[in-house]
Amino acid sequence: MPAARALDSAQALVAVLSTMPRERLAELLAGEAAHAAPWVAAAASYGLPQAQLRLGRMLLVGEGFPRDPVAALTWFRRAADGGEAEACNMVGRCLENGWGAAADTAAAAGWYARAAEAGSAWALYNLGHLQLNGDGVARDATAALACYRRAADLGHARAMNLVGRCFEEGWGVTADSAEALDWYRRSAQAGYFRGQYNLASALTVAGLEDEATAWFEAALAGAPAPSRAVMEAALAASPVAAHRRLAAAPALSPC
Repeated sequence: MPAARALDSAQALVAVLSTMPRERLAELLAGEAAHAAPWVAAAASYGLPQAQLRLGRMLLVGEGFPRDPVAALTWFRRAADGGEAEACNMVGRCLENGWGAAADTAAAAGWYARAAEAGSAWALYNLGHLQLNGDGVARDATAALACYRRAADLGHARAMNLVGRCFEEGWGVTADSAEALDWYRRSAQAGYFRGQYNLASALTVAGLEDEATAWFEAALAGAPAPSRAVMEAALAASPVAAHRRLAAAPALSPC
């Protein structure tokens, strides 16, 4: 079934869903986009919030369906009304970035707060950004740090890196280089390339150049091309010869 026809044919599949084993349904909804599309559309129409969330994500990027941010936002709202925390976060993302509606960071902050209360690590991370920058809400670095910490406690590697930045820069807390290094290490070990780069930078300042080299190498391997280019430019100016050599090394192709 072509993915573009999936929404039109969704009603024909709804009756099947009521008798389908839960495990089989979960497998179908999580499958490759072109195959999953008709089932996602049917399950979303059937009222399953997790399917509505995935349908919104697919429509937002044009995966399995033609790209339609307006429709994506509609489905995110439906999933949010059904209690799906990540859908609340995605409504916030749409309103923050103007996807499917006029940008409204104040409204986005409200949706992030709603998702954060339901335990969404991404919403905590996103709300922290708005608070740190004073975007749509009053600037409050202390509240931002609290959000990043809560997200980090939920295993969010990017939030761990931001907790480190807060300690390094003194945002919402007394600057503490040892705490910053510890949080960068947590983020790095969780696989986040910016955490790896920041850890390597902190290790370099501490004189631990060999360990820093290994983390710089990991950061470069995991960074998308634009970020990698920025890192390479910085490393090319490093006083450490091993770091300069990393900047000159050819980029590794993804496996």
